[in-house]
Amino acid sequence: MELGELWAIFGPGVAGAVFGAGWWFWIDAVVCSSVNVSFIHYLPGIFASIAALMFNCVRKEDIDYSPYDEGEWRV
Repeated sequence: MELGELWAIFGPGVAGAVFGAGWWFWIDAVVCSSVNVSFIHYLPGIFASIAALMFNCVRKEDIDYSPYDEGEWRV
């Protein structure tokens, strides 16, 4: 197998694991720290999580579009 094929298979799992580990470390740091963390510092992670959910809600068939496939003009 080529590297591109392997990345297509394992890439989403690796990306999800890194994303989850990032949240895990963030929550661990907030819980174990004596410093009070304001809600504003949570917003980038919350927005990134919502964006990841939105990306995963779109099917690949919905974005595979070519404007030249249908309704071609003929002269």
